[in-house]
Amino acid sequence: MSDIQYKELKFTVNGKERSLMIDVRSSLLEVLRKDLRLHSVKKGCEVGECGACTVLIDGEPFDSCIYMAIWAEGKDILTVEGLMSDDGSISDIQQAFIDEAAVQCGFCTPGLIMTAYSVLADGKRYTREELRQKLAGNMCRCTGYHNIINAVENTMLKRIEAAEAQNS
Repeated sequence: MSDIQYKELKFTVNGKERSLMIDVRSSLLEVLRKDLRLHSVKKGCEVGECGACTVLIDGEPFDSCIYMAIWAEGKDILTVEGLMSDDGSISDIQQAFIDEAAVQCGFCTPGLIMTAYSVLADGKRYTREELRQKLAGNMCRCTGYHNIINAVENTMLKRIEAAEAQNS
């Protein structure tokens, strides 16, 4: 006889209401990758240290590898797949990562983009050092972070400039 317990999980993922029967021991990472096939959510360290699995839960970044799926009940989850518009175009932060060559192997990129998306959501102006600190929970083994910070900073500045122009 199996000791596995299943429970229905109801939550919103990338704007769509979902209902799944899940093993109560599953992490949110496992449910997103295996059950919903959202492969932007990367399985890295599995202990919440690398940030490769970062998703936004009710607008806040979390390491989905250490977040139990059952805790997502009623929550709003956003992954990189959810940043794409209906016409298939990518978000400004994704385009900035391309424009600034802020990707090499690409493994860390989805987690970094989700963290950056969250950081930039408040519309504040940050220094490069503040941006480094805010992205510190996401590790990259390839880029040295310079181009990543450029991408986030450039997106921030463009958004601020657009907001200022709109308010003029």
